[in-house]
Amino acid sequence: MKPMEPMKPMEPMKPMKEEAPWWPGDLGQPSSSGGGNGTRYATFPDKRRVAVEKDGKVTLYDSGDRRITGVSQDGGGDAPLTFSGAEGPIRLEDLRKLG
Repeated sequence: MKPMEPMKPMEPMKPMKEEAPWWPGDLGQPSSSGGGNGTRYATFPDKRRVAVEKDGKVTLYDSGDRRITGVSQDGGGDAPLTFSGAEGPIRLEDLRKLG
């Protein structure tokens, strides 16, 4: 029986590639982002924009004078996104769709 050979040193880990953003790059970094149930969102209060991706399609919304500070997504996959702001709840369908 041959004696065990010493283990080879581990190779250093390679840096992880940064994932490209799914929202338009000219919006910069979102103040908040998240998702669930097949829908992702990212909010850009300084640009007055909200990006939503559903079924691989990104749609931009204009938040106008509303400053979005949070988000909630209740229930199943078809539950609408509701954002929060100083004025109270802001429903996604109340924002102007840009594209």
